[in-house]
Amino acid sequence: MDEKVFENAPFIAWIHNISKNQLKYLNLKLADLELDHEIRHVIYIYDNPNISQDDLVGFSGQSKGNIAKVVKKLEDKGYIEREINPNNRRKYMLKTTSKADELVPKIRQISKEWEREVGLTDNDDEIKKRIREISINSMKLIGE
Repeated sequence: MDEKVFENAPFIAWIHNISKNQLKYLNLKLADLELDHEIRHVIYIYDNPNISQDDLVGFSGQSKGNIAKVVKKLEDKGYIEREINPNNRRKYMLKTTSKADELVPKIRQISKEWEREVGLTDNDDEIKKRIREISINSMKLIGE
């Protein structure tokens, strides 16, 4: 690969590239699960039990229709459950199943392995914090 391609690339292209390659790495390590970007949704639901599909839309930046498909796929594969929200019967609360609860630590371990392999260290915590802030600001900018 010619690394000169990245010299004039916009910052967001670098972030996109990192994201896609990390996801490819996870999928190589977890190929038997037949999950793609849904892996990230499983982790988010695991970390935020009883979140709504709308919350998942806000986090992911995906459309309501795409998230509905992701939720259905994860439910069909036994990774999440939907329950009607007792405070708003038109909305669902999402939570992981025991199958996902066993999977998430494996995903996190593989993610840490990937971070080491690409050169992220504990010294990069400030960079991670700043990128997280930029991500949050970008969601606020578009009203998510």
